[in-house]
Amino acid sequence: MLHPTKEELFSILASVHDPETPAVNVVEMGIVRDVEFSGGAVHVTITPTYSGCPAMKVIEDDIVASLRSAGYENTFVATVSSPAWTTAWLSNSTKQKLKTYGIAPPQQIPEEVILLLPTIQETVPCPFCESSETEVRSDFGSTACKALHYCNNCRQPFEHLKEI
Repeated sequence: MLHPTKEELFSILASVHDPETPAVNVVEMGIVRDVEFSGGAVHVTITPTYSGCPAMKVIEDDIVASLRSAGYENTFVATVSSPAWTTAWLSNSTKQKLKTYGIAPPQQIPEEVILLLPTIQETVPCPFCESSETEVRSDFGSTACKALHYCNNCRQPFEHLKEI
């Protein structure tokens, strides 16, 4: 029986990419909250990025498959919703990966402003040309956690991972 460290388990889980945004993995996205080996089994705790996220079942199946392919047959995944996932958990390198992929990353917003988000129309810089001459085309993009924007400068459509 293998007795992995937490770091080894996180390394295995880093091979699981977000099916909706394959430029980043589930560890970088903060979906994987914790992982531990106890009682001869791997226990993984995950949190959805968005309430009702349709990708969670695929993510759970991919997590189990990655751990089993690494030799850990007894794997359990628990989904928790508290505390709720937040874009504040994304590192600068993860935000850069999103930008490189063509998704405008969430901006850092002061905590006191978060309560006002539904009333604030923010300018989202274009991930392709960095112009601030952009506009929202739809509050929802390919997924509920993204909004569809358009750049009036380079004329590229792009998605923006909403601040949550």
